[in-house]
Amino acid sequence: MSWQPHITVATIVEDLGRFLLVEERADGRNVLNQPAGHLEPDETLLEAALRETLEETGWEVELTAVTGIYLYTAPSNGVTYQRVCFAARPLRHHPTRALDDGIIGARWLTREELEAQSAHWRSHLVARCIDDYLKGERFPLSLIRVA
Repeated sequence: MSWQPHITVATIVEDLGRFLLVEERADGRNVLNQPAGHLEPDETLLEAALRETLEETGWEVELTAVTGIYLYTAPSNGVTYQRVCFAARPLRHHPTRALDDGIIGARWLTREELEAQSAHWRSHLVARCIDDYLKGERFPLSLIRVA
């Protein structure tokens, strides 16, 4: 049996104390997550983060830092995900842009508003990534290298 982790990206976009989140349908329920998704073939991690954020929220962003790299095994399916989380600032919104399938919409929430909806988090990484961001975890984008 071969084992292979799934490489994913996520983006923490903060504006005036609110965080850009995605409400999406997953495993038969509505959940909240950062703009996030899988790395595609021939794509860099930075390109994936920009693409996923735009596709899931309609927002163009500028990546500013890496906030963390996380390894998570989902209890629902046993799949292991490696998540590279980026900090970003919002640049431009495209409100008429069609969002990815399964996406209900983008939501701007404070950390407190997010906590009040903890039963709807896609995983504990939703809060963990924001909390690391709020603690000041910032690593230069140059940490990500393409060989």
